[in-house]
Amino acid sequence: MALPTTDEILDDLSFFDDWEERYKYIIDLGKDLPEMEESLRTPERLVKGCQSNVWIEVDREEDRLQFVVDSDAVIVRGLLAVVMAAYNDKTPSEITGFDVDDYFQTLDLERHLSPTRGNGLKSIVARIQTIAQASQASAG
Repeated sequence: MALPTTDEILDDLSFFDDWEERYKYIIDLGKDLPEMEESLRTPERLVKGCQSNVWIEVDREEDRLQFVVDSDAVIVRGLLAVVMAAYNDKTPSEITGFDVDDYFQTLDLERHLSPTRGNGLKSIVARIQTIAQASQASAG
C-alpha cells in the first residue's frame, strides 16, 4: 500500500478531535511501511540521536531517492511514515527544498512528542537531508 501524501496526512489528522486518535492514526501509518530486510539493519544505517533504533537505507532510482526505513518502536515507525510522505521518491532538490519545520508545525507534532522523541525526529530528518545533499553533490 502506498503511503498518503503530506497533504493527505494533514487532511486526515484534521478529522481527529484529540491526540490519542492522532497517535493511533500515525501508528497505523507505520504499519503500512514496507518491511526492512534484517540484513539492512546495520550500524552504518542506524540513526544516531534517536531513543529507539532507527535504520535508513537509500537507493537512487534515476533522479529520485527511494528510502527504506525501520524502527523497533511502533510510534517511531509511524513517525517515519509521516517523514517518508515528505521525502520518499523525491529528487534531492525536492528533499532539501521541502519546509519540514512548517510541515511538523502544521501537524502540531513536536508539541505532542517527548523531548527525546522530538530530538530523534530531528535526527532522522537531518540524516535524510544529509543523504539528499550528498546525492546532489555527487550528481552535480
